[in-house]
Amino acid sequence: MSTEPKSESHLSASNPPAYRPRERFWPYVELSEQLSDEEIARLDPDVHAELFGAPQRPFSVTLVFPVLDSPHYARAVELAHASAEYRETGSGSSFRHRARFWPTEATQLRDLFELVGPFDACEVLIDDRPVPYARELWLPLIWFLIPR
Repeated sequence: MSTEPKSESHLSASNPPAYRPRERFWPYVELSEQLSDEEIARLDPDVHAELFGAPQRPFSVTLVFPVLDSPHYARAVELAHASAEYRETGSGSSFRHRARFWPTEATQLRDLFELVGPFDACEVLIDDRPVPYARELWLPLIWFLIPR
């Protein structure tokens, strides 16, 4: 029992193909091969480290908080915008403000934390990582180091 290869004559006018492939098959042909600076800034820290190596930056503390039902929310967003690095992530109920502070900005960190810290949804990240007891141990240590 031999099977003969189908020839093009098999596809006749009486049996047309169900679809015709488009010449531009891949929908992302126009994308550049390099990430823009904005896209790089939005990368997850772990992905960024894998792609480009660990970033050489000083120790940092990042406060992450959602939209808060608080009379001080507008002031908190204003303080977050004034941080060393600010970005917004997510949308809807997963929307978050991310404000990174360097050790030299400990006073600004304290001011923002006083507004958003009482809310359970506020996260404190040390060098972009959740660390156990970050609120209880790291923040007081940083505030202790604030020059007076």
